[in-house]
Amino acid sequence: MTTRIDRAALQREIVSNPSYRLAEEDMALLGENDLRPLRLHLELVKAERVMREHRIGSSVVVFGSARLSPLAHCGNERSIRQDGYLKEAQRFAALVSRRFQKERRRDFVVVTGGGPGIMEAANRGAWEVGARSIGLNITLPREQEPNPFITPDLAFRFHYFAIRKLHFALRAKAMVAFPGGFGTLDELFEFLTLVQTGKMPAIPIVLLGASFWRVAINFDFLLEEGMISASDMQLFRLVDTAEEALAVLLEFYGGRPTE
Repeated sequence: MTTRIDRAALQREIVSNPSYRLAEEDMALLGENDLRPLRLHLELVKAERVMREHRIGSSVVVFGSARLSPLAHCGNERSIRQDGYLKEAQRFAALVSRRFQKERRRDFVVVTGGGPGIMEAANRGAWEVGARSIGLNITLPREQEPNPFITPDLAFRFHYFAIRKLHFALRAKAMVAFPGGFGTLDELFEFLTLVQTGKMPAIPIVLLGASFWRVAINFDFLLEEGMISASDMQLFRLVDTAEEALAVLLEFYGGRPTE
């Protein structure tokens, strides 16, 4: 007796098996630990290609607290001070974007972490003057949403902090740090260390909110204790206004973007 073979059923079983998926479509495979180098590479390449397509020549990195919000202000001294930081971030981004972004040349494009607070204020400042700005979001336990003022074509999301940090640094011609917490301090010291060790060319590093930074980081104590050198104190500048921050950039670059 001849056994009837259901060829179609056998084929369905084959093509529905995970082993038959194209490797590029196999999300379970891409999530494996030994493919982490590939995932890192993809996160590097995707954003890099898009920024090249949009002719982003250079960037100004703006860091600062995600926790500041005008809605949370209640009129006390601290809230008034924090509202001032938000306004200065917005004004700085507008000033630098208007000064350097041109239709066929996009220099000193503001790039933030893409979230709320200081980041949103900076992206909004660029948006209000019709300029482009970049947002580099990161997946977190509590999902971080992009603020609405990032240029849609230039809004990216990362899983790996390391690749996100790399994208902050790749085109950076300046870094402006507003008051913030662990994330801001992490990024600030990343840039200070890269410049100090010669791993990236010297760029202006500006700390806006002088009274905050003098208390938050006692650079003088580090110098007195021999933990940093006198030359390291020249790696950054303390300022209080958007105009002063822009002046530091103009002084460093002689009033025009670098080639």
